[in-house]
Amino acid sequence: MTNRRQTQAARRRYNRIAPVYDALEAIVERVAFSRWRRILWSRIEGKQLLEVGIGTGKNLAYHPEGVRVTAIDLSDRMMKRARHRATRGEVEVDLALGDAQLLPFATDVFDAALATFVFCSVPDPVLGLQEVRRVVRQGGQVLLLEHVRVDVFGIGTLMDFLDPIVVRIMGPHIARRTVANVSRAGLRIEEVQVLAPGGLVKSIHARVI
Repeated sequence: MTNRRQTQAARRRYNRIAPVYDALEAIVERVAFSRWRRILWSRIEGKQLLEVGIGTGKNLAYHPEGVRVTAIDLSDRMMKRARHRATRGEVEVDLALGDAQLLPFATDVFDAALATFVFCSVPDPVLGLQEVRRVVRQGGQVLLLEHVRVDVFGIGTLMDFLDPIVVRIMGPHIARRTVANVSRAGLRIEEVQVLAPGGLVKSIHARVI
């Protein structure tokens, strides 16, 4: 029941900020996020791909040609903006509302899955990653771009303190230990790249075993 309430709260938060979401991230998107997204998508393998948490559709420009991408999001208002962006850019993608903690797909149907800045917002990130592991075939990739807790004395503690405040205002957790969560979900980590000072943003490359 608690997880259901948290999931509903997350949906409400992202529905609320959907109209201004792109504007809030415009500067960091231009300076860094867009480049990191492009690099992550360039490394994905397979023809049947899953994007978890498409949001407003910022990754649509980086979807590889010649593949089928299925994308989900918890927020209908974020999804509406993604749908508009896909139509405007003439990008072929299968869009569906869905919860990462209970993916509406059969087992072993995707060659790979990718998510950018998503598992900071999933109420139970380990459950969500276990669901990703379930729907991706054995040997398939799971590629993540995430902001995480900084393990620097004082800063990490401050992030822990501010985390519940940021969650209520914006939606994402700022103190998640996502690399550890990936391992806890039973995925094999192949590479972790530190992209921002202090390890604030990391690219995580894992596989289903």
